[in-house]
Amino acid sequence: MNIYVGNLSYDVTDSMLKETFGSFGEVAEANVISDRATGRSKGFGFVEMPNSDEAQAAMSALNGSDLMGRTMKVNEAKPRNDRW
Repeated sequence: MNIYVGNLSYDVTDSMLKETFGSFGEVAEANVISDRATGRSKGFGFVEMPNSDEAQAAMSALNGSDLMGRTMKVNEAKPRNDRW
C-alpha cells in the first residue's frame, strides 16, 4: 500500500521515514520528495508498505503524531491524475 505523509519537517530524511514506519512492519520504500532545482525537501513524502494490515496500523497510529516538531498528516496515497 502506498502511503502519503504530509506536513514533514524539511529536515526529515528517507531513512527517518523508513524507521518511523518500520516499527509497524515491513517498509519496501520511503521517499521524501525534494524540489528538483534546489534539492530541498517539499515537506511531504511517500512510504510503500507491502502488507495492508501493517500499513493501516501505521496510518492510524501516525496520523496526527509528531515527528521533529511537526504534526504529520498520514493517509493512503491517491493515484496521480494527469495535470491537464
